[in-house]
Amino acid sequence: MDIIHLLPDSVANQIAAGEVVQRPASVIKELMENAVDAGASTIDVLVQDAGRTSIQVIDDGKGMSETDARMAFERHATSKIAKAEDLFTLRTMGFRGEALPSIAAVSQVKLTTRTAEQELGVQLCLEGSRIVSQEVCSCPVGANFEVNNLFFNVPARRKFLKSNQTELNNIIQDFERIALVNPSVAFTLSSNGNQLMQLPAGSSLQRIVGIFGKKLGEQLLPIQVETSLVKITGFVGKPESARKKNSSQFLFVNGRFMRHPRFHYAVMEAFSHLIPEGDQVPYFISFQVDPSNIDVNIHPTKTEIKFENEQEIWSIIVAAVRDALGKFNAVPTIDFDVEGRPDIPTFQTGNLAAIKAPRVQVNSSFNPFSSRNESRKPARQWEKLYEQAAAHNNQSVQNAESSQCSQNFFQGEMEMSTQHFQYKGQYILTAVQSGLMMVDQRRAHIRILYERYLKQIREHNAATQGLLFPELLELSPSDAALLTGILDDVRALGFDITSLGGSSFSIVGAPSGQANPVAVVQQMVESVKQQDGGHADALHHQLALVLARNNAIEVGEVLSSVQMETLIGDLFQCENPNLSPSGKTILTILQQEAIDKMFN
Repeated sequence: MDIIHLLPDSVANQIAAGEVVQRPASVIKELMENAVDAGASTIDVLVQDAGRTSIQVIDDGKGMSETDARMAFERHATSKIAKAEDLFTLRTMGFRGEALPSIAAVSQVKLTTRTAEQELGVQLCLEGSRIVSQEVCSCPVGANFEVNNLFFNVPARRKFLKSNQTELNNIIQDFERIALVNPSVAFTLSSNGNQLMQLPAGSSLQRIVGIFGKKLGEQLLPIQVETSLVKITGFVGKPESARKKNSSQFLFVNGRFMRHPRFHYAVMEAFSHLIPEGDQVPYFISFQVDPSNIDVNIHPTKTEIKFENEQEIWSIIVAAVRDALGKFNAVPTIDFDVEGRPDIPTFQTGNLAAIKAPRVQVNSSFNPFSSRNESRKPARQWEKLYEQAAAHNNQSVQNAESSQCSQNFFQGEMEMSTQHFQYKGQYILTAVQSGLMMVDQRRAHIRILYERYLKQIREHNAATQGLLFPELLELSPSDAALLTGILDDVRALGFDITSLGGSSFSIVGAPSGQANPVAVVQQMVESVKQQDGGHADALHHQLALVLARNNAIEVGEVLSSVQMETLIGDLFQCENPNLSPSGKTILTILQQEAIDKMFN
């Protein structure tokens, strides 16, 4: 009996959807790329509940006829290529013919479209790859895709979607990538009726400023080089724009976003010895190469691309970035430390008469052996010196005996000494019953504050201190949307933040003693942006950790005995005094047996 058979189209489409449609952001990416390929000058994206409930992409491109609208949802139906050779001359974003049938296989789709040659358009409704209805309608030229109830027939996939905030972050990320590489197209993005971004058509720099703000735009240097292999254009950040993480870094090839670790390393190689090791600089670099010299048909997401002349292009990137740094004098000059230097007057030829040679005066009658000079000799009071030295030695002996008695007392009667010693401004040393305990003071304080802030978030009892003058917080549209989503949790930590509309916020209150609240809130946004999990506990962990790190004592800070005693006492009141929130060791004990062996 034969056991091999063809899968139904609906099943095959769901299998393909597993690669193409991974989350709501994947749907938006595919629909936006199709709109760009259709020659649209305006693209509007609207989402409800981060794409779970509804995704709508509206464009004013050339649209589709009734027959094309039906064919677009068939597997491997495409207008981008006709033969295998076309794969090596691709000029469009899409070419596989898998996106629309994959989307229709796991959602309810309504397409409304019309071409310029037709007076009436067509409205097509599909559900799980099956056409439900088709009718003629009146609509503008272009296409309007409405995707509802994503993964309604794949509950396992819908179950593993992240929180709305996490999914919205991914949508914004894919939206930014397509908007950056198409500055001549106007884009808008709205979520739950609120407009997050409105990007008019303009230049590449205007598009970067529209997405990431003016501050980043002022820190960019232009790059432009053209060779027989590649044309490179774009912008790279100045050395002072370097950050530890979360820098805006984008690589594009022929109008397509790509990930290329080797080219990223080439950019960072140009900044070697100019920025601290481990820091990252922002860059927006676009490559124009012959399509026959690259292969984009590697993965359905089309973000992994192979280059035929990769090594040569690597060298060109390094040279281009270094040329930009040198051309705009972005390389820092050597600045010697001149603090405390003598004020040397400049030599002026017109003041020669005012300059007089110093005179040497000699007392010819001075006799060092004369008795008249004996009073100038220092008095030798040896007896007083001996008395002071003896008193000092006696006091030292008494202090040592007192310390030894106290140490013997706590060893016999107490588990931990009340005497603490600070070592190099970083560690606190305390004698315990089993040996010598060493505590990292900064990590200990981070643990104490972290648990305190977590409790404040859960109980909403943090105290807020009003600022004398409100501080303005300006974010990129994507970061502003993220902050809006976590604003209640940030307020639970004691921040009083009010939205001013758009991407601006006013900070009118902060936790008591909090310095530079604007920078702290920005760090919170960056930290939450990088988290993968969408659970509330993960969000609270990130917020509390950022605030704890900003307010913890620094390495090298000198502590008094009372401060050390309070720190140790608070540490052992924590749920986990052994490890910091990031999993690093806080304290360790050098056992008494190990100490004894050192002296045997």
